Amino acid sequence: MAQVRVRFVGGPAHDLVRELPAGPDGAPPQRWIMRHPDHPAVPVAGGPDHLYERERRDGYGSWTMRFVRTDPLGATE
Repeated sequence: MAQVRVRFVGGPAHDLVRELPAGPDGAPPQRWIMRHPDHPAVPVAGGPDHLYERERRDGYGSWTMRFVRTDPLGATE
């Protein structure tokens, strides 16, 4: 599966840069749930879910994901 570089803007993961899965069009997912900026795939007991949405591609091939909101753990599932 292809990966694409994403920079998170706003919220708890502000300025964090990660590789996310790319779709057939080369873009990251429309929405991404960040469970914890240091361990996005591992739920933190009692921690919140942070919703980010795809924003735009910059001139260097990276994308930005803008912070939308924070929900209690499990509310976005």
